Formats: sequence, structure tokens, C-alpha cells
Amino acid sequence: MPTPKMQSIVKAVTFAASFAWMPKAMAQVYSGCGILCGISGASGITGLAQSTSISELILKIIAFILDIALILAVLAIIIAGLYLITSQGDEGQKDKAKRIIFYAIIGILLILFSRAIVMVVNSIFFT
Repeated sequence: MPTPKMQSIVKAVTFAASFAWMPKAMAQVYSGCGILCGISGASGITGLAQSTSISELILKIIAFILDIALILAVLAIIIAGLYLITSQGDEGQKDKAKRIIFYAIIGILLILFSRAIVMVVNSIFFT
């Protein structure tokens, strides 16, 4: 019967050996076009350089600002969840976390409605 120390050594060697073969296996699966293709594809992500009119540029800027606001609202919900988890029964912390979640959800709804309004106004006046 192997000793516990011997078992832990075998586990450690097995774990380390699994990483030795991993890059070779990943290289066999990857069939992408490489770093240069990724960089050239990422250069036009924002799309501001391809804007042909002022209205299109303004629309893209508004969409970008709304995207950032949406990300911040989701981060607020995550932070409020952390407050809730770490409150340890403190009612003040729980109420604070619940208020943050409530207002973040209202913010998300307002952001989504404003995005819909921008899309409707754009389709009515600029198409």
C-alpha cells in the first residue's frame, strides 16, 4: 500500500505531465489564421472610421455610450451581490445591496428603452 506522501507525489507528477502535452494537443486543434489576421479583423471593430455621415457617427457614439452604461449597470449588480454576500446578517448592508440592485435594474431597463428609442428615431428620420 503506497504511503500518503507517495500518493501526493504521484498526483503532482501526473498533474505536471498533463501540462507537458497540452500545448501540443492545442496546436493540433487550432486552425485559425493567426495573430495578423486577428489584428486586421480587430482594427474595424468600433466602425467609427467607416462612418459616412454625421448622423451615422452620432448613432455609433450613442450606441457606444449606452453599451458602456449597460456594462456599468451590470457591474453595479455584481458589486451589490458582493455586498449582500458579505453582509453577515447586517440589515443595513442588506438594504443597501437591495437598493443598488433595484436601481441598477431600473437603469438597465432605461438603457434598453433608450436604445430602442434611438433605433426607432433613426429608422424614421434617417432611412
